[in-house]
Amino acid sequence: MDSDSSHSIEVTVETAAWHSAVTDLDQLCRRAVAAVLQQEPAVTDDVEVSVMLTDDERVQALNREYRGQDRPTNVLSFPTGELASPTPGRPVLLGDIVLALETARREADRDGKALGAHVTHLVVHGALHLLGYDHEEDTAADLMEAREIAILGGLGVADPYAPEAAP
Repeated sequence: MDSDSSHSIEVTVETAAWHSAVTDLDQLCRRAVAAVLQQEPAVTDDVEVSVMLTDDERVQALNREYRGQDRPTNVLSFPTGELASPTPGRPVLLGDIVLALETARREADRDGKALGAHVTHLVVHGALHLLGYDHEEDTAADLMEAREIAILGGLGVADPYAPEAAP
C-alpha cells in the first residue's frame, strides 16, 4: 500500500539490474503513480496499480503477444478499463505498467537525462495510459503531454518535451 494515499501501488522488480540502475526505485515508482492519481479528477475511489520493472526480452515478448510488435519498447500499459464501471466496495483495478531497463537506459543516455528522471517520466506516461490518455491523434497527444509536463514538474522532473531536452 502506498503510504501517501489509500491507493495500492505494487512495484515488482523482475530484473535485478534495476536495483543498481536507479536509486530508491520502489519509492520513485510509487511517487510517480501517486502523483498521477492525485491529479486526476476521475480517480475518486481506491485504486490498484501494478508496476513491473523488467528487461527488453520480457517487454518484447509482451509487446509481440499483446500489440503484435516484435520489438522491445520503453513502457507498456495494460489498462483494465475498470475505472469506467467500478465494483462497489472494492478497489478499482486500473492495470499494469511494465518498463524495460535496457531500452529506458539507452533512451536516457541518448537524451543526456538521468535514468531516474526518465523512469519517472515513463511511469507517469504509463499511468496516464491506464486512465485512458493516449497519443494516437495530435489533440490527444497534446493533452497527454501537457498532463505529463504538469505532473513531472510537481515531481521536480524537467519537461521531457522541451527543445533543450532533445539530443
